[in-house]
Amino acid sequence: MDVHGRDLRYFTTVADELHFTRAAERLYVSQPALSKQIRSLERQLGAPLFERDRQGVRLTPAGEALLPHARRVLDEWEAAEGALERAKAGQRATLTVGMSTSPGRGGLLPAIRSRFTAEHPDAEVRLRQFGWQDATAGLAEGACDVAFMWLPVPDASRYRWVVVATEPRMVALPSSHALAGREVVEFADLLDEPFLALPRSAGSLRDYWLALDARDGRLPRIGAEIANIDETYEALIDGRGVCLLASGNAPLLARDGVVTVPVSGVSPSQLALAWRAEDRRGLVAGYVRAAQAVSG
Repeated sequence: MDVHGRDLRYFTTVADELHFTRAAERLYVSQPALSKQIRSLERQLGAPLFERDRQGVRLTPAGEALLPHARRVLDEWEAAEGALERAKAGQRATLTVGMSTSPGRGGLLPAIRSRFTAEHPDAEVRLRQFGWQDATAGLAEGACDVAFMWLPVPDASRYRWVVVATEPRMVALPSSHALAGREVVEFADLLDEPFLALPRSAGSLRDYWLALDARDGRLPRIGAEIANIDETYEALIDGRGVCLLASGNAPLLARDGVVTVPVSGVSPSQLALAWRAEDRRGLVAGYVRAAQAVSG
């Protein structure tokens, strides 16, 4: 008999939870669809796998017999998928680097590329730009292999990272703003200002650039949401708010009508190169080594 790997995954998840609703939530399917699939598997195998009654869900003897073998099949298939992906990546010899703003910073990117290509001369490096609504710069969805992102990293257990730059935070203001002429702005003087905020999908990174940890519980006023440099510049010119930024990004905004001023009372920002925790491919490791060497 031919059993689909999906059916075995459904079966083992229900066996783990002994609760169809919780298992459905873990699998991102509806509970009726999960129940239907389990019944179909039971018909195919010719034996009930679960007992269902008012007391709950229990494995039948047939279910208990199948469970360890189902787990082994899934583990082996996961290992096979990993081996296949590594082989495909090796054949492609292409590394995709994600970023949300240019990590130029005194030639950081060319220096990393130079060291990386010296170790992997046949590899191709592709750069991809992502909007600020994705705090992982494409890493979470698998659109890139490594990514330059600002700390804090969302869902941190999924990733590993190295810090490549630590920079003080500044505030970008319209040049007509009352604070624009100061040499340094105290963050306390910004508490009543409307702020430009990253999209809500940016999660903890949105909170960081609003400096929630320095507000003593006071909620920020949001003047507008911004998802890239051009939107930020236009919102600043329109007077819809001010925003914090890393000093290395100041040249991107300090154009006609906008000034950037150092801010005291907030922690410095950290730019990191991140990769998925389970990704042990040679190209990824090589790029990380190059970043570590360049950033010290």
